[in-house]
Amino acid sequence: MSKVLILGGAGFIGLHLAKFLVARGDSSITIADNFFRGKRDAEFDQLVRNRNIKVVEGDFTKPSAFQALDLDYDHVYMLASVVGVQYTEKVPNELIRINSFLILNTLEWLKTTTVRRVVFTSTSECYAGTVEAFGYAVPTPETVPLCIQDITHPRFTYAVTKMLGESGFLNYSKIFGFECNIVRYHNVYGPRMGFKHVIPQVVQRFMSNENPFRIIGFDQTRAFNYVDDAVKGTVLAMETQNVSREIFHIGAADEIHIEELVRYIGELVNFSSAYTKAPAPSGSVSRRCPDIAKAKRILGYSPAVPWREGVKRTVGWYLDFFKGGGRAF
Repeated sequence: MSKVLILGGAGFIGLHLAKFLVARGDSSITIADNFFRGKRDAEFDQLVRNRNIKVVEGDFTKPSAFQALDLDYDHVYMLASVVGVQYTEKVPNELIRINSFLILNTLEWLKTTTVRRVVFTSTSECYAGTVEAFGYAVPTPETVPLCIQDITHPRFTYAVTKMLGESGFLNYSKIFGFECNIVRYHNVYGPRMGFKHVIPQVVQRFMSNENPFRIIGFDQTRAFNYVDDAVKGTVLAMETQNVSREIFHIGAADEIHIEELVRYIGELVNFSSAYTKAPAPSGSVSRRCPDIAKAKRILGYSPAVPWREGVKRTVGWYLDFFKGGGRAF
């Protein structure tokens, strides 16, 4: 049985990852987080209490926080970061500071450990500028050059830090002798994802009775990846034998228009009033869809949840959340 550390394990994907590992019988799991975005809610507390998961709370932008961790983990999942368009626009300086220190401190800590394998979680935002500016293929493979369009635009601060992480983890792993793979997530969604992403924001706006309802970025396309599928892809990247220093696009292949997504959510919440079309926010790319052929071939990754089913589950969770008195977080 592997000894596992999940950095950022209280966040959206991190907690779903912990639940997946627990459900299959893993018994030695540590979650490390500062709980800036992840919530110590009833779901989190129940999981860690019933399954005896160790929790280390600390500010991992400081090297001293890593002293509370063990040195002999078999697997380290590095998910810790600040993400969300609102953060890039409002506090880009903090996003750069936090994400960069999390990456660099984790790398320096790994030098002192016996950790065998690491997965660093990255993003499709790293190559968004390449597709937009130079017309690279969509669906997009891992071989695409990484690029942002405007270094002055705060929207791209998140992508810059993830590029740092990809380079850092791949090169440190080579020099210091641990195995490492990169997964680039593509629009992961699902229950308990907070309110910094498109699907929960749309649900919240429907619940606030916006009318006419604006379809922001109506003509853009995305391929949405349900969190259960993203977690399975992440675990495959960690556990597939004889695979190291590889980059994998983890997502789904169904490219849909934002207008189709919004209207479907409207059906789920029984919205019957008018819609109006609105432009996308500045810096938002027009198309995004991953080529997942490499992940299928090497990892055996195959997303199983159709986007309509995943959205239905997600919207249902948020409706129950609001009905139960929950507030946006």
